Amino acid sequence: MLLVIDVGNTNISFGVIEGGTLLHHVRSESARSRTADEYAVMVRAMLELRGADLGAIDSAIIASVVPSLTDTMVGLVRRAFGREALVVGPGIKTGMPILYENPREVGADRIVNAVAAYEWARAGVIVVDFGTATTFDCVTPKGEYLGGVITPGVQISAEALFSRAARLHRVEIAVPPKVVGRNPVHSMQSGIVYGYAGLVDGLCARLKRELGFPCRVVATGGLARLIAAHTEAIEEVDDNLTLTGLRLLWERNEAQGTPAPKPVARGGEGA
Repeated sequence: MLLVIDVGNTNISFGVIEGGTLLHHVRSESARSRTADEYAVMVRAMLELRGADLGAIDSAIIASVVPSLTDTMVGLVRRAFGREALVVGPGIKTGMPILYENPREVGADRIVNAVAAYEWARAGVIVVDFGTATTFDCVTPKGEYLGGVITPGVQISAEALFSRAARLHRVEIAVPPKVVGRNPVHSMQSGIVYGYAGLVDGLCARLKRELGFPCRVVATGGLARLIAAHTEAIEEVDDNLTLTGLRLLWERNEAQGTPAPKPVARGGEGA
């Protein structure tokens, strides 16, 4: 079985995949202060609670946008499962040409999402990822990664509003009864939900005009389902898009002869 690890700025997702099926999925906070040993104990415990067969996990792949946590995740895999993990980065076989000015500057999660989205669409596609930042990534009909857009995430924008406006307090990010709010809570909810829905539709329309080819639009990320329901552009929501992309990258590297990460002894740093 394959362990897939998606390290974001806010959360880390751990998935256990067998064949093409996601068997287990757990999350933790992206705590920079935790050690590899602490993560190893925590992840094994979380997966055991879900009934995962830990002994059957024989490979792992990591995508990380938090450099300080990348080595920690590699250490976690060594300690918890006695394996060396494949890390998404320069040199990995993606099967997708990267047309960014400097390919090394593209976040690993954006490439992973693009690979999974193109596998789904088999056509031009825009990926909208509602993470710490809300990102829009564009892939050509030939399966080439072009680039995209980065905007402040929904939660970041909401927190900025709450913290900088003295008379506005935190509210649940939820759909209000109407667009026209009749109290501060509903007014803020309207601005957050419908404001971001409008941002998505507006940017997708501009991207499609500039790209000049038909594009499908798929969304992922924590608030994807909430926002997508109020957009016209998003046609599909896939909560596990990034984990699927990690599986695809693992399979492509195995198929193309990239040396498989070797078993290692569990224990210290040098193991």
